[in-house]
Amino acid sequence: MASQQDGPVTTSIRTTLTELLKPDALEIINDSAKHAHHSAMRGVDSKETHFRVNVVSDAFAGKSTMQRHRLIYGALSKDFEAGLHALSLNTKTPAEVAKASEA
Repeated sequence: MASQQDGPVTTSIRTTLTELLKPDALEIINDSAKHAHHSAMRGVDSKETHFRVNVVSDAFAGKSTMQRHRLIYGALSKDFEAGLHALSLNTKTPAEVAKASEA
């Protein structure tokens, strides 16, 4: 669910991943403020450059972690071209989440 404070990059990530993955769960956390002091961010005015994304989707079934991440990075290529700098991804299937909660 989008918050009233979501910026355009957050909204784009949410829309793109929802359409692509039809997720059971999607959490997008803007961590940009934690990285604003990094030298690569000097002169960057955007407040939406670094995100943590937790997503649960059946679309990941049968895919390795690398394949899952490539799928997401490919889908968000326009966002990277527009200034998105970094993603930290946690990608699971519903079955993986269920198994982890049983342990």
